[in-house]
Amino acid sequence: MTGDDSLFGDDSEYDGDAVESLAPPVRRAGGPTTPLAVRMRPRTLDEVVGQGHLLTPGAPLRRLVEGSGAASVMLYGPPGTGKTTLASLISGATGRKFEALSALSAGVKDVRAVIDLARRRLLNDEQTVLFIDEVHRFSKTQQDALLAAVENRIVLLVAATTENPSFSVVSPLLSRSLVLQLRSLTDDDIREVLTRALADERGLAGSVTVTDEAIGHLIRLAGGDARRGLTALEAATDTAGPGGTVDLDTVEKSVDRAAVRYDRDGDQHYDVISAFIKSIRGSDVDAAMHYLARMITAGEDPRFIARRLVVHASEDIGMADPTALLAATAAAQAVQMIGMPEARLALAQATIHLATAPKSGAVTSALSAAMADIAAGKAGAVPPHLRDGHYAGAAALGSAVGYKFPHDDPGGVLTQQYPPDELVGTDYYRPTTHGAERELETRLGKLRRIVRGRPSGS
Repeated sequence: MTGDDSLFGDDSEYDGDAVESLAPPVRRAGGPTTPLAVRMRPRTLDEVVGQGHLLTPGAPLRRLVEGSGAASVMLYGPPGTGKTTLASLISGATGRKFEALSALSAGVKDVRAVIDLARRRLLNDEQTVLFIDEVHRFSKTQQDALLAAVENRIVLLVAATTENPSFSVVSPLLSRSLVLQLRSLTDDDIREVLTRALADERGLAGSVTVTDEAIGHLIRLAGGDARRGLTALEAATDTAGPGGTVDLDTVEKSVDRAAVRYDRDGDQHYDVISAFIKSIRGSDVDAAMHYLARMITAGEDPRFIARRLVVHASEDIGMADPTALLAATAAAQAVQMIGMPEARLALAQATIHLATAPKSGAVTSALSAAMADIAAGKAGAVPPHLRDGHYAGAAALGSAVGYKFPHDDPGGVLTQQYPPDELVGTDYYRPTTHGAERELETRLGKLRRIVRGRPSGS
């Protein structure tokens, strides 16, 4: 890693060779100082903010950092929560050698080079910590190349990922590592990070004054990401200048907006779309609009959003509002026809329509019940009078013989058996009393009585 690597995060860029040592922060001659987030990188475990659930006495991560643990780990969590910091602390424990690979630039050859180096070091009783940033970006082949070295403890692997490793890391490697989930920092954690940076000699050393209102806004901008908070603070102090005051106006002028934490390929993708659909199902139109805006801002594929709306229209609304499916399908067509950014209005309209529509899971329940019966073997013969009669000899086999044509009846509905014998009288579709299904429930009762030949009121 270079001296530009971020304090808490995992999005750092790498220069030069893919295999590097972690260098201490330095000032560049004739250039700007090292970023505030790098200067404030915790040097000891006591300086780490947050992640108390992983750093209690005796916990695996604490043992690793203190040099007494030997298990490889996957550090999984949002950006700016301390993954790179903890990796650097582990590397310093008991004098272990530290090597770093970026999944953005390293190949299988680089992985094998580190493993060969680590194997030679073992001859001198030297352990090697291999830190892999963005491990989810490694191919299966690259991940497989690590297996033997991890299993035989030729290297102590510390891998960082912003994505759920269950989705992005091969099972053999996953089973050989402890998966430790880091949590977003709380507002109090971010406040502590900012306050320390303002006072510490490595940071701003009291060179500026920051109002409480500005601190509050910086905390909101950070969104649980320490690096983002420190970067925003540094931008604001540059605007204020030495001896100046950072107030709310200064922060707003210095920072356009907080970045949306969302990864189209990771678990945030699944979490946000899940929250979006559940908000629509729960008829919270405002929450639904929030998640829609979040996905649009993050650059989510609008076709994906549209597909989910179409599914939801049938899954959770169905016949309670038959126009919901039409609205969702129209939005999907608009996405195809006009694209973004204009299509976002169609997505918003469909979202509002579905969120405010009466809800019913009767369509889903009806299909699930019918499929359960099929799975249970209830798939009897089609009644002879319903079978295809459009071929020579059909009548001799009894196919289509006795079929009654509903349009010949004045009411358009007549008594006739349609399901297989063992399913006669089975009700799959059970409409609710919500929206249009209220009226449909009454009508359906009449239809069933006529079709099944039951007397009125039965």
